[in-house]
Parts: sequence; structure tokens; C-alpha cells
Amino acid sequence: MNPQPPPVPSEPFPTPAASQRQFPCRQCGANLVFTPGTTHLKCPYCGTENDIPADPTAVVAEQDFRATLAGLADQKDTVDAMFVKCTACAAESHFPANVVADKCPFCGHPIVATASTKRLIRPQSLLPFHITKDQAAHFFRQWVASRWFAPSTLKREADRSQITGAYIPAWTYDSDTISDYTGQRGDDYWDTESYTAMENGRSVTKTRQVRKTRWRRASGRVFNRFDDVLVLASHSLPAKHAQALEPWDLKNLVPYRDEFLSGFVAESYQVDLAQGFEVARGIMDGHIRETIRRDIGGDHQRIDWVNTQYHDITFKHTLLPIWISAYEFRQKTYRFLVNARTGEVQGERPYSAWKITLLVLAILAALLIVIVLFNR
Repeated sequence: MNPQPPPVPSEPFPTPAASQRQFPCRQCGANLVFTPGTTHLKCPYCGTENDIPADPTAVVAEQDFRATLAGLADQKDTVDAMFVKCTACAAESHFPANVVADKCPFCGHPIVATASTKRLIRPQSLLPFHITKDQAAHFFRQWVASRWFAPSTLKREADRSQITGAYIPAWTYDSDTISDYTGQRGDDYWDTESYTAMENGRSVTKTRQVRKTRWRRASGRVFNRFDDVLVLASHSLPAKHAQALEPWDLKNLVPYRDEFLSGFVAESYQVDLAQGFEVARGIMDGHIRETIRRDIGGDHQRIDWVNTQYHDITFKHTLLPIWISAYEFRQKTYRFLVNARTGEVQGERPYSAWKITLLVLAILAALLIVIVLFNR
């Protein structure tokens, strides 16, 4: 952790015009796009490649949490950015330059670029795309083909859908914690217990060993250090599937550059800096309680009270790459997601009531045959 992080950059977060900045091909003049798994931009028409210049002075630095919040309160260290908002899923993203109507990449709903302005913290880092679009499409076809009880027409409908590369916003938090606690420690012991049983029609007294727990009060103080507690700052994707895309290789974050966004969509955060830390505290709390249980010791632990102080809180605002296919089936939207760093696949799917019914009938028929054969 950096005790004196640099201030939040004052440059604006990418706008529809700025983020999709034109990177013209030196051969044909067409717009270059970032090539996943590389460090260069490539022309989709003539194949010319331009390397993304390295900036030796750029670093992925932690930002001071409390100082940034204070700056937000008086509108320091914030910028105005322009985004289009989907009325279906509330995703806020930007369109490529000169595009005024398209489908929302997060839910597939038609969207018209009527932009609005909001104040945002600029991302300082990102994970560039590593999995290519062709690889993501291959994963999608494999995933659809492996879905049991999926409607027969699902594959055809899915083939019509588009796969879009998008950056989703996230926060990472670092913090040192000091937690005072009170609780109880339970130690097991064995006791001899008498009981009455019937033997040969007579009542007899016997003994047996019974495990019991002796409780005593416990208190103490534990210390924890948290590094890169990840909180997704988007509500646009199903939380269950978006979180299942983890882990992310956060140690490979690179400083933010517009070139990495060329050809992709980027969403603005819907969970702000303070809200994100509250989520992070919930994640930290689970680890803190595990530390307390180890500190209490014994066979069983009860935690009655915890008071945690958070020190040296820092954060990073970053962008994470995913491939999304938002496809419709019978007027309902389903999402397919690929972690564009690791290839981890998550998704939603419809079920075929007919296939499930046929399976149940087949099982019942098989059971009936077994019963008939057994009776014979």
C-alpha cells in the first residue's frame, strides 16, 4: 500500500467522442482497434498494426480513500463525462463514434444515444482483453450445445446473437484493520452418564460416554491486512454470474490508456466509491470473523461483539474485460458472459418444458416396466 498516493487524475473519463478516439491506420486511414492478447492496435481492413507506446512513467497506483471522498464532497478530483443509459437494464455506457442507435451490450435492448452528463472518477487502470472474439464465440457455441433441456431452437437463436466486448467498472480496496472482540470459547470433554434400558424384560442401569462442551468467556484483539478486495461497480449484469467470473488477475493491471478501449464498450460505475467500500467491508468482515475464531481457539467459538477500525484505506478504480452475448428467446433476455482474461464462462439459459416432461414420462415408464417385471 502507498501511504501517500498521487491525486485522482483530472483527465475526463472517456466520452462517446473521446474514449472512442480515432486511431487512424497509417496505410488506409480506417479506425484501428485493440487486438486481444497483444499490445497493439490493428486495422480490420488492411491488417496494419500499430504498437501501443509504453509510458515508463505511468504506474498503477493506490489512491487515498478518505482524501478522495473529501474531494468528491466539494467536487474536487471529479470530471464531467457523457454516457447513454439503457432504459431496460440501466447500464451506462458509450457508443463508438458516429453511432447514434444500437443495442445495449448488456441486455440486448434497443437504445438510442440520448446522452446525459454525470461527474465521475476516472479509471486509473484496466486489464486488457486477452481472449479473442472468435475464442469467445467458440465458448458460446460449446456452452449452448452442452445445455441439457434447452429448447431445440436455442442454438439457432443464439447463433443470430452478437458477442460484444465490454469493460465493466470495479473498485479494489486495501486496508489495515484492528478488531476488538468479545465472545466465548467452547472446549469439548467427555462425561459418564447413567441411563436405564430394558434387557430380557428387566430394567437395568448402564453407563455411556457423552460429549459435552464447557464454555468460558473470551476477548481479544486481531489484526488483518487486506489487499485488492474486489467490488464490481455494475448492476447491469446478473450478480450471480458476474461474480462467478472471478478470480481476476489483478496483479497484471496496466495503467489506463484510451487505446485499450478502441473497438470496445466501457460502462460507467453505478456503485460509487463510498458504496463500494461498504460492500468491501462486508467481504472483509467474513475474513475478520475467521481470524477471531482462530484467536479464540477451542472446539467451538461464539462471537458476541466486534468493533473494527479501518486504517490506511486506499483504492483503485479499474476496468475489467468481458465478452457478452445478450440474446432473446421468446421475448426474454438471457446473458452469456466470458472472462476475457481467463476464459471462465457463465450464463443464463431457458429450459424446454416439453423436454423435461418427456424425461419425467420416460422415467415413469421405466419404473412401471421394472415393477411389472418384478411382479412377474
